[in-house]
Amino acid sequence: MESPPHRPAWKTLLAFGIIYFVWGSTFLFIRIGVRELPPLLFAALRFLPAGLVLYGWMIAQGERAPTLRQWTSATLLALLIFVGDYGLLFWAEQHVPSGVAAVMLATIPLFMALSEIVLLRTQKLTIRLTLALLIGLGGVAVLVSHSLVLGGAPIDSRGAIALILASMSWSVASVLSRKLPLPSSKVMSAGAQMLAGGILLTITAAAFGEFRGFHPSAISGHAWFALVYLIVFGSLIGFTAYVWLLHHESPTKVGTYAYVNPVVAVLLGYFFGGEPLGMRTVLGTAFVLVSVLVITLTPARKSLPKLVVEDA
Repeated sequence: MESPPHRPAWKTLLAFGIIYFVWGSTFLFIRIGVRELPPLLFAALRFLPAGLVLYGWMIAQGERAPTLRQWTSATLLALLIFVGDYGLLFWAEQHVPSGVAAVMLATIPLFMALSEIVLLRTQKLTIRLTLALLIGLGGVAVLVSHSLVLGGAPIDSRGAIALILASMSWSVASVLSRKLPLPSSKVMSAGAQMLAGGILLTITAAAFGEFRGFHPSAISGHAWFALVYLIVFGSLIGFTAYVWLLHHESPTKVGTYAYVNPVVAVLLGYFFGGEPLGMRTVLGTAFVLVSVLVITLTPARKSLPKLVVEDA
C-alpha cells in the first residue's frame, strides 16, 4: 500500500492561521467599513464580486452549473445567510463593537443545537446540552444586561437583537441545507450561494434607499481597503484555506476556528479598534465559548453535512 504524499507542515499551519486570524479580523474590517458605507450596500459590494469570482472559477474548471432546482435552493439559503445573517451583522456593527459582534455570532451552535433537537431530532436534550445552552444564553445575558454591574456599558439593544436574529437565521439555513438539493461540489454550492446572496443584498440595499446619497468619491481609503480586504482575504483566500483544510484535516480540528475567531476579534477590536475590554466582555465571551465547545463536541445521533459558507 502506498503511503500518502508528504504534506509540508507550513501549508497546514498557514491554512489554520488564515481561518483563525483572517476570519477573526473580518469583524473589525466590517466595523471600519460601515462607519462610512451603508451596511447592506457594503455587504453587497463584498459578496457580489467574491461570488462572481468563485462561481466563475468553478465554471472555468469544468464544473457543471447548478440546475434550476439547485439555484432555487441556493437562493433560499442565500436569503437566510447573506441577507438574514450577514446583512444584520453589517447593520449591527454600526452600533455594537466588532469583538462583541463576533461573540454574539458565536452563539450560532446554540441555535443549531436547538434546531437539531426540535426540528431534525438528531440530538436529545440531555443534561449536558441543557447546561451548555444555559451557559451560552447566560453569556449573552451578561453582554446585554442593564442590571448587572460588571463595568462597561451593556451593548446596544437594537444591535443585540439584530445579532441574535442573525444567528437564528444562520441556524435555520443550516437545517435547510441538509434537506434541499444543492450541487455536490462544496465550492460550487458556496459560489452559487454567495453570488445569489450578493444579488439579493444589492436589491435589499436599493429597497432601503442606500444608493441615494451614496458617493464613492466621498469614501476614504480606509473604507475601500476594508472592502478589498474582506473580498480578497476574508472571502476568497479564507474560503480556499477552509476548503483545503477540510480535505486534509479532520472536521473537528478545522472546526476549532469557531472558538478562536471570537477571541481574535475581541483582541483586535481592543488593540486596533479602540473597543472596550472590561469584565463584562471577558465574562460574556468565556461563557459563550464554553457553551460552543461543549455543544460542538457533543456527538449527534447521525452525521450530517454542514454549510460551507462560514466566514464572517
